[in-house]
Amino acid sequence: MKSNWPAHLALFAVAVIYGANYSIAKVVLSGDYIGPLGFILARVLTATALFWMTGLWRPTPAIPRKDMGRLVLCGLFGVASNQLLFFSGLDRTTPIHASLIMVLTPVLVLLLSALIERRSIRKERAFGVVLAGIGAIILILQGRHQGLSDGDVLGDLMVAGNATSYALYLILVRPLMAKYQPNLVLKWVFLFGTFFVMFFGWPQALDARWQDFTPLIILCFIYVLIFTTFFAYGLNAFALQRVAPVTVSAYIYLQPLIAAFIALLIGQETLTIPKILSAVLIFMGVYLVSMERKPKSA
Repeated sequence: MKSNWPAHLALFAVAVIYGANYSIAKVVLSGDYIGPLGFILARVLTATALFWMTGLWRPTPAIPRKDMGRLVLCGLFGVASNQLLFFSGLDRTTPIHASLIMVLTPVLVLLLSALIERRSIRKERAFGVVLAGIGAIILILQGRHQGLSDGDVLGDLMVAGNATSYALYLILVRPLMAKYQPNLVLKWVFLFGTFFVMFFGWPQALDARWQDFTPLIILCFIYVLIFTTFFAYGLNAFALQRVAPVTVSAYIYLQPLIAAFIALLIGQETLTIPKILSAVLIFMGVYLVSMERKPKSA
Protein backbone atom coordinates (compact mmCIF):
# COMPACT_ATOMS: atom_id res chain seq x y z
CA MET A 1 0.00 0.00 0.00
CA LYS A 2 1.31 3.44 -0.90
CA SER A 3 2.16 5.77 1.97
CA ASN A 4 0.05 8.93 2.03
CA TRP A 5 2.65 11.10 3.78
CA PRO A 6 4.36 12.23 0.54
CA ALA A 7 0.96 13.22 -0.84
CA HIS A 8 0.17 15.35 2.21
CA LEU A 9 3.59 17.01 2.07
CA ALA A 10 2.97 17.82 -1.59
CA LEU A 11 -0.45 19.27 -0.78
CA PHE A 12 1.02 21.38 2.02
CA ALA A 13 3.58 22.77 -0.45
CA VAL A 14 0.74 23.60 -2.86
CA ALA A 15 -1.12 25.39 -0.07
CA VAL A 16 1.97 27.53 0.60
CA ILE A 17 2.36 28.33 -3.11
CA TYR A 18 -1.30 29.25 -3.56
CA GLY A 19 -1.46 31.08 -0.22
CA ALA A 20 1.04 33.60 -1.53
CA ASN A 21 -0.43 33.69 -5.03
CA TYR A 22 -3.44 35.91 -4.25
CA SER A 23 -1.30 38.92 -3.36
CA ILE A 24 1.55 38.22 -5.80
CA ALA A 25 -0.75 37.92 -8.82
CA LYS A 26 -2.64 41.02 -7.70
CA VAL A 27 0.64 43.02 -7.80
CA VAL A 28 0.97 42.29 -11.52
CA LEU A 29 -2.70 42.86 -12.35
CA SER A 30 -3.07 46.08 -10.33
CA GLY A 31 -0.29 47.77 -12.29
CA ASP A 32 -2.07 47.33 -15.64
CA TYR A 33 1.06 45.79 -17.11
CA ILE A 34 -0.94 42.95 -18.65
CA GLY A 35 -4.61 42.04 -18.70
CA PRO A 36 -5.82 38.98 -16.75
CA LEU A 37 -6.54 36.96 -19.91
CA GLY A 38 -3.11 37.73 -21.37
CA PHE A 39 -1.56 36.78 -18.03
CA ILE A 40 -3.34 33.42 -18.18
CA LEU A 41 -2.14 32.77 -21.73
CA ALA A 42 1.48 33.36 -20.69
CA ARG A 43 0.95 31.10 -17.69
CA VAL A 44 -0.61 28.27 -19.70
CA LEU A 45 1.92 28.44 -22.55
CA THR A 46 4.82 28.27 -20.08
CA ALA A 47 3.36 25.30 -18.19
CA THR A 48 2.54 23.46 -21.43
CA ALA A 49 6.11 23.86 -22.68
CA LEU A 50 7.57 22.71 -19.35
CA PHE A 51 5.32 19.64 -19.03
CA TRP A 52 6.07 18.53 -22.60
CA MET A 53 9.82 19.17 -22.21
CA THR A 54 10.05 17.23 -18.93
CA GLY A 55 8.15 14.32 -20.51
CA LEU A 56 10.30 13.94 -23.63
CA TRP A 57 12.37 11.11 -22.20
CA ARG A 58 9.35 9.07 -21.13
CA PRO A 59 7.53 6.68 -23.48
CA THR A 60 4.07 7.84 -24.53
CA PRO A 61 1.46 5.07 -24.38
CA ALA A 62 -1.54 5.01 -26.68
CA ILE A 63 -4.49 6.84 -25.12
CA PRO A 64 -8.00 5.53 -25.90
CA ARG A 65 -10.53 7.95 -27.41
CA LYS A 66 -12.63 7.87 -24.22
CA ASP A 67 -9.68 8.99 -22.07
CA MET A 68 -8.70 11.61 -24.66
CA GLY A 69 -12.19 13.08 -24.39
CA ARG A 70 -11.80 13.25 -20.60
CA LEU A 71 -8.44 14.99 -21.08
CA VAL A 72 -10.17 17.62 -23.23
CA LEU A 73 -12.72 18.22 -20.45
CA CYS A 74 -9.90 18.45 -17.89
CA GLY A 75 -8.21 21.05 -20.09
CA LEU A 76 -11.46 23.00 -20.26
CA PHE A 77 -12.33 22.92 -16.55
CA GLY A 78 -8.89 22.52 -14.95
CA VAL A 79 -6.93 25.00 -17.06
CA ALA A 80 -9.08 27.26 -19.25
CA SER A 81 -12.25 28.14 -17.34
CA ASN A 82 -10.55 27.62 -13.97
CA GLN A 83 -7.76 30.11 -14.58
CA LEU A 84 -9.64 32.54 -16.81
CA LEU A 85 -12.40 32.93 -14.23
CA PHE A 86 -9.98 33.23 -11.28
CA PHE A 87 -7.72 35.91 -12.75
CA SER A 88 -10.62 37.83 -14.32
CA GLY A 89 -12.39 37.73 -10.95
CA LEU A 90 -9.25 38.68 -9.01
CA ASP A 91 -8.81 41.67 -11.33
CA ARG A 92 -12.28 42.90 -10.25
CA THR A 93 -12.37 41.94 -6.57
CA THR A 94 -10.01 41.86 -3.59
CA PRO A 95 -7.61 39.02 -2.69
CA ILE A 96 -9.51 38.56 0.57
CA HIS A 97 -12.81 38.10 -1.25
CA ALA A 98 -11.20 35.58 -3.60
CA SER A 99 -9.68 33.55 -0.75
CA LEU A 100 -13.00 33.56 1.10
CA ILE A 101 -14.97 32.28 -1.90
CA MET A 102 -12.40 29.59 -2.69
CA VAL A 103 -13.19 27.80 0.58
CA LEU A 104 -16.34 26.61 -1.22
CA THR A 105 -14.23 24.18 -3.28
CA PRO A 106 -14.12 21.21 -0.85
CA VAL A 107 -17.88 21.45 -0.34
CA LEU A 108 -18.39 21.47 -4.10
CA VAL A 109 -16.08 18.46 -4.50
CA LEU A 110 -18.13 16.51 -1.97
CA LEU A 111 -21.42 17.40 -3.64
CA LEU A 112 -20.22 16.85 -7.20
CA SER A 113 -18.60 13.53 -6.24
CA ALA A 114 -21.93 12.40 -4.86
CA LEU A 115 -23.73 13.48 -8.04
CA ILE A 116 -21.23 12.41 -10.72
CA GLU A 117 -19.61 9.35 -9.17
CA ARG A 118 -22.62 8.39 -7.04
CA ARG A 119 -20.43 8.29 -3.93
CA SER A 120 -21.85 8.45 -0.45
CA ILE A 121 -20.58 11.29 1.73
CA ARG A 122 -18.95 9.99 4.90
CA LYS A 123 -20.05 11.84 8.02
CA GLU A 124 -16.53 12.51 9.28
CA ARG A 125 -15.49 14.04 5.94
CA ALA A 126 -18.57 16.24 5.74
CA PHE A 127 -17.97 17.39 9.31
CA GLY A 128 -14.28 18.02 8.56
CA VAL A 129 -15.16 20.20 5.55
CA VAL A 130 -17.60 22.26 7.63
CA LEU A 131 -15.13 22.55 10.52
CA ALA A 132 -12.22 23.70 8.37
CA GLY A 133 -14.51 26.06 6.46
CA ILE A 134 -15.59 27.75 9.69
CA GLY A 135 -11.95 28.13 10.70
CA ALA A 136 -10.99 29.67 7.35
CA ILE A 137 -13.91 32.11 7.46
CA ILE A 138 -13.02 33.20 11.03
CA LEU A 139 -9.45 33.83 9.93
CA ILE A 140 -10.46 35.76 6.83
CA LEU A 141 -13.16 37.92 8.37
CA GLN A 142 -11.40 39.00 11.53
CA GLY A 143 -8.82 41.69 12.11
CA ARG A 144 -6.86 43.53 9.53
CA HIS A 145 -8.82 43.01 6.33
CA GLN A 146 -10.24 46.43 5.54
CA GLY A 147 -11.04 45.83 1.86
CA LEU A 148 -13.77 43.24 2.45
CA SER A 149 -16.53 45.54 1.20
CA ASP A 150 -14.61 46.51 -1.93
CA GLY A 151 -15.20 43.34 -3.90
CA ASP A 152 -17.10 43.65 -7.13
CA VAL A 153 -20.12 41.34 -7.44
CA LEU A 154 -19.14 40.18 -10.93
CA GLY A 155 -15.61 39.45 -9.72
CA ASP A 156 -16.94 37.43 -6.79
CA LEU A 157 -19.20 35.43 -9.13
CA MET A 158 -16.23 34.71 -11.41
CA VAL A 159 -14.17 33.38 -8.50
CA ALA A 160 -17.14 31.23 -7.46
CA GLY A 161 -17.25 29.88 -11.02
CA ASN A 162 -13.54 29.16 -10.73
CA ALA A 163 -14.14 27.16 -7.53
CA THR A 164 -16.83 25.10 -9.28
CA SER A 165 -14.61 24.52 -12.32
CA TYR A 166 -11.66 23.42 -10.17
CA ALA A 167 -13.88 21.02 -8.20
CA LEU A 168 -15.05 19.43 -11.47
CA TYR A 169 -11.44 19.13 -12.64
CA LEU A 170 -10.36 17.29 -9.48
CA ILE A 171 -13.14 14.74 -9.96
CA LEU A 172 -12.59 14.29 -13.70
CA VAL A 173 -8.82 13.97 -13.54
CA ARG A 174 -8.65 11.46 -10.66
CA PRO A 175 -9.29 8.31 -12.82
CA LEU A 176 -6.65 9.49 -15.30
CA MET A 177 -4.07 9.95 -12.54
CA ALA A 178 -4.74 6.38 -11.39
CA LYS A 179 -4.18 5.07 -14.92
CA TYR A 180 -1.32 7.18 -16.32
CA GLN A 181 1.77 9.01 -15.12
CA PRO A 182 1.02 12.56 -13.83
CA ASN A 183 3.28 14.23 -16.40
CA LEU A 184 1.52 12.44 -19.26
CA VAL A 185 -1.88 13.60 -18.02
CA LEU A 186 -0.80 17.19 -17.38
CA LYS A 187 0.95 17.72 -20.70
CA TRP A 188 -2.24 16.81 -22.55
CA VAL A 189 -4.49 18.71 -20.12
CA PHE A 190 -2.46 21.88 -20.59
CA LEU A 191 -2.17 21.43 -24.35
CA PHE A 192 -5.95 21.22 -24.70
CA GLY A 193 -6.36 24.05 -22.19
CA THR A 194 -4.05 26.23 -24.31
CA PHE A 195 -6.39 25.95 -27.30
CA PHE A 196 -9.27 27.29 -25.22
CA VAL A 197 -7.23 30.07 -23.59
CA MET A 198 -5.57 31.22 -26.84
CA PHE A 199 -8.83 32.59 -28.23
CA PHE A 200 -9.45 34.82 -25.18
CA GLY A 201 -5.92 35.72 -24.11
CA TRP A 202 -4.11 36.52 -27.34
CA PRO A 203 -5.35 40.15 -27.75
CA GLN A 204 -4.37 41.10 -24.18
CA ALA A 205 -0.98 39.39 -24.53
CA LEU A 206 -0.27 41.52 -27.62
CA ASP A 207 -1.32 44.70 -25.78
CA ALA A 208 0.79 43.97 -22.66
CA ARG A 209 3.35 46.60 -21.60
CA TRP A 210 6.26 44.15 -21.53
CA GLN A 211 8.84 46.94 -21.74
CA ASP A 212 7.53 48.54 -18.52
CA PHE A 213 7.96 45.44 -16.34
CA THR A 214 9.98 46.37 -13.23
CA PRO A 215 12.25 43.82 -11.46
CA LEU A 216 9.51 43.27 -8.84
CA ILE A 217 6.86 42.68 -11.51
CA ILE A 218 9.18 40.26 -13.33
CA LEU A 219 9.73 38.26 -10.12
CA CYS A 220 5.99 38.14 -9.40
CA PHE A 221 5.32 37.17 -13.01
CA ILE A 222 7.86 34.32 -12.88
CA TYR A 223 6.44 33.11 -9.56
CA VAL A 224 2.96 32.73 -11.07
CA LEU A 225 4.27 31.10 -14.25
CA ILE A 226 6.58 28.58 -12.58
CA PHE A 227 5.41 27.94 -9.02
CA THR A 228 1.65 28.58 -9.14
CA THR A 229 1.28 26.70 -12.42
CA PHE A 230 4.01 24.15 -13.16
CA PHE A 231 4.92 23.08 -9.63
CA ALA A 232 1.45 23.44 -8.09
CA TYR A 233 -0.29 21.38 -10.78
CA GLY A 234 2.49 18.80 -10.73
CA LEU A 235 2.35 18.38 -6.95
CA ASN A 236 -1.46 18.18 -7.02
CA ALA A 237 -1.26 15.49 -9.70
CA PHE A 238 1.21 13.53 -7.59
CA ALA A 239 -1.13 13.75 -4.60
CA LEU A 240 -4.20 12.72 -6.60
CA GLN A 241 -2.57 9.35 -7.26
CA ARG A 242 -2.62 8.66 -3.53
CA VAL A 243 -5.55 10.50 -1.92
CA ALA A 244 -9.15 11.40 -2.80
CA PRO A 245 -10.08 14.67 -4.58
CA VAL A 246 -11.88 15.95 -1.47
CA THR A 247 -8.62 15.61 0.48
CA VAL A 248 -6.78 17.62 -2.17
CA SER A 249 -9.44 20.32 -2.08
CA ALA A 250 -9.47 20.44 1.74
CA TYR A 251 -5.94 21.84 1.74
CA ILE A 252 -7.36 25.03 0.24
CA TYR A 253 -8.40 25.86 3.80
CA LEU A 254 -4.72 26.11 4.76
CA GLN A 255 -4.03 28.92 2.30
CA PRO A 256 -5.38 31.85 4.39
CA LEU A 257 -3.81 30.31 7.50
CA ILE A 258 -0.38 30.14 5.85
CA ALA A 259 -0.75 33.70 4.56
CA ALA A 260 -1.49 34.90 8.09
CA PHE A 261 1.46 32.93 9.50
CA ILE A 262 3.86 34.52 6.99
CA ALA A 263 2.48 37.94 7.95
CA LEU A 264 3.18 37.12 11.62
CA LEU A 265 6.80 36.28 10.84
CA ILE A 266 7.44 39.56 9.05
CA GLY A 267 5.61 41.65 11.64
CA GLN A 268 2.49 42.53 9.64
CA GLU A 269 0.17 40.56 11.94
CA THR A 270 -0.27 39.99 15.65
CA LEU A 271 -1.28 36.73 17.31
CA THR A 272 -4.89 36.81 18.53
CA ILE A 273 -7.40 34.35 19.98
CA PRO A 274 -9.44 34.19 16.72
CA LYS A 275 -6.29 33.27 14.77
CA ILE A 276 -5.45 30.48 17.21
CA LEU A 277 -9.03 29.21 17.10
CA SER A 278 -9.13 29.27 13.31
CA ALA A 279 -5.82 27.39 13.10
CA VAL A 280 -7.11 24.64 15.40
CA LEU A 281 -10.37 24.30 13.42
CA ILE A 282 -8.57 24.20 10.08
CA PHE A 283 -6.08 21.53 11.11
CA MET A 284 -8.79 19.43 12.73
CA GLY A 285 -10.95 19.73 9.61
CA VAL A 286 -8.15 18.79 7.22
CA TYR A 287 -7.31 15.79 9.43
CA LEU A 288 -10.93 14.55 9.38
CA VAL A 289 -11.24 14.98 5.61
CA SER A 290 -7.94 13.24 4.85
CA MET A 291 -8.44 10.39 7.34
CA GLU A 292 -8.72 7.06 5.54
CA ARG A 293 -11.18 4.44 6.77
CA LYS A 294 -9.42 1.30 8.02
CA PRO A 295 -10.50 -1.90 6.27
CA LYS A 296 -12.44 -4.32 8.43
CA SER A 297 -10.55 -7.44 9.44
CA ALA A 298 -11.89 -10.73 8.16
